Amino acid sequence: MSVPVLETVRRGLGDLLFERVAGPEGPRRRDRIHGTPGPRWHAEDSPVRTVHGDASMFVGGIRALLLQSLHPAAMAGVAQHSGYQGDPWGRLQRTSHFLAVTTFGTAADAESMVAAVRRIHETVTGTTDDGTPYAAGDPHLLRWVHVAEIDSFLAAYQRFGAGRLAPAEADAYVAGAARVAEELGATDVPRSTAELADCLAAYRPELRATAAARETARFLLLRPPLPLPARLPYGVLAASAVSLLPGWARRELRLPRLPVTEATLVTGSGRLATGTIRWAMAPRR
Repeated sequence: MSVPVLETVRRGLGDLLFERVAGPEGPRRRDRIHGTPGPRWHAEDSPVRTVHGDASMFVGGIRALLLQSLHPAAMAGVAQHSGYQGDPWGRLQRTSHFLAVTTFGTAADAESMVAAVRRIHETVTGTTDDGTPYAAGDPHLLRWVHVAEIDSFLAAYQRFGAGRLAPAEADAYVAGAARVAEELGATDVPRSTAELADCLAAYRPELRATAAARETARFLLLRPPLPLPARLPYGVLAASAVSLLPGWARRELRLPRLPVTEATLVTGSGRLATGTIRWAMAPRR
């Protein structure tokens, strides 16, 4: 394949992926996020930017959703307020915009974005199936959502990323990512990988798969809202995400474990898929 044709393919695939993840407002938002001068929450060479700017986030995002669903209060909030099955791409685009602004945008824009999300959280309240009340602004629940996310993003980067963070860099990632969680209202946020592991373990007694959590897993893994040609590559990303889940989480969600297949076929296919995304979405000269 000639260089011009290969470049056309790359641009076409990159545009398609970007439009799906960022939505119709994506180009305008991208220009504002990266083009507006001013101080940022994270330095250009920070591990937070390294991880959040990598294609492995496609895997990490799926794992995060599966893991987060195992907290009954968090799952009830999503099921009752987000409309994720009716508008999954809209939810993805809103989430990616939030991550982009708080990772790469100016401090002023990041603060405005966090304030907007906090206002939304004030309206998200209800009760779980067993009658337990919840509120999205609860610091304990916010911390769970945060630790499930950063554990997933970090795990995905370490296996499928363009590089691998050294232990000190991984600690710096956890510490840097804590900024957003604290701004949203979370408390006692972990600041190292050791604290992250301890925090996840402390939540374990609260975690279980509700009917809504298992329905979310089926939706994400078996019924994604994608055309048939996109199902195979998405399936590779989804299988890669499942391969990163802890064993107890898989058992709760009734997801099988195939050690040999995952160590070879899934890992290799996942690296190929994220490498292709990375190639397609690389900055253009």
